[in-house]
Amino acid sequence: MKPDSVLSMIGIAARAGNVVSGEFSTEKAVKNRKAYLVILALDASENTKKHFSDMCAFRSLPYFEYADKERLGNCIGREYRASLAVTDANLAGAIIKKIEKIEQLNNGGNR
Repeated sequence: MKPDSVLSMIGIAARAGNVVSGEFSTEKAVKNRKAYLVILALDASENTKKHFSDMCAFRSLPYFEYADKERLGNCIGREYRASLAVTDANLAGAIIKKIEKIEQLNNGGNR
């Protein structure tokens, strides 16, 4: 299996202490303006996705859906995680660039 650069970057952020995970902690980081990026698992519930997408849109906070719960949790050393927030601006920016690059490649280079 090919290493995933986005999950690797999230793992680096977690080891640096710049990731909070789980719905409660992620929501708290967003509301306290400590989060610079929110990532939800693709297989999170529709209710959870709507809750976080609305919350992030209201605060103009970058929000992406990426990977499944198991892979998202494993990259930060946990079992399963449906949501996480990156609390460092530079690491969040690097992760956003990687996600956008992957999305651009998946869309055939069309934006």
